[in-house]
Amino acid sequence: MLPAVAQPAGPGGLRDTIRQEIIARQLDEQISSRYPVGQRLRILDAGMGQGAQTLRLARAGHTVTGLEADPELLKAARDSLATEPAGIRERVRMIEGDGRETGVHFLPGSFDVVLCHGVLMYADEPDALLAGLARMLAPGGLLSLVVRNAEALAMRPGLAGDWSGALTAFDSDVYTDDHGVKVRADRLDAITATLSGIAAPLHAWYGVRVFTDGVPAGAGLPAAEELERLLSAEDRAGRLEPYRRVAALLHLCGVRRG
Repeated sequence: MLPAVAQPAGPGGLRDTIRQEIIARQLDEQISSRYPVGQRLRILDAGMGQGAQTLRLARAGHTVTGLEADPELLKAARDSLATEPAGIRERVRMIEGDGRETGVHFLPGSFDVVLCHGVLMYADEPDALLAGLARMLAPGGLLSLVVRNAEALAMRPGLAGDWSGALTAFDSDVYTDDHGVKVRADRLDAITATLSGIAAPLHAWYGVRVFTDGVPAGAGLPAAEELERLLSAEDRAGRLEPYRRVAALLHLCGVRRG
């Protein structure tokens, strides 16, 4: 398990720190419920970004392969890896590429856990991407998927008093990310159906960033004690109805059929 407070803030400030920490707690819960304590897993992080989860899981003793298409993000991840002790560096492999190319790099069933966090919203063919990732899982393996929640797109503009934006968002599956790019959001029922269709049916799901999605991009962290209270509130809300349904992100965990 990660320490209760992740310091310092990630590249995206408070919002990114909350996202990474809450997803880490949820992922650790799913891993620990499926595998014996201390088992070293084979993990693929497809679309690893700057490598936050890749490095965290390597520090926990797992063998992790990170796949990233953006050269700048890949460089940042490799730079971070270079600062780690040799024992951690040897457990990590980083490859330039995207989730559609898994069949080029790996054999089916090569991994116990596959991560696909914050990638699906940019994919032209999301169902094909997920099907390819599911094929990389060994029977009983865990697929960890993080998507933007289409059913909560009105929350951020609504809480900010942008009523036109909120009204538009009710009927949309598209939103503008922090870089000004229009990307797709997903609905829980549709993703659930997709996971069932690719032989990795939904096992558990959580909400991520119920209370903090509206904070300004790049906002810094509060004092450690306040941050821990915030994380505890986000952690609990992400597991409870009705809160998790209005979270900015959904974390869905599917299990590969044997």
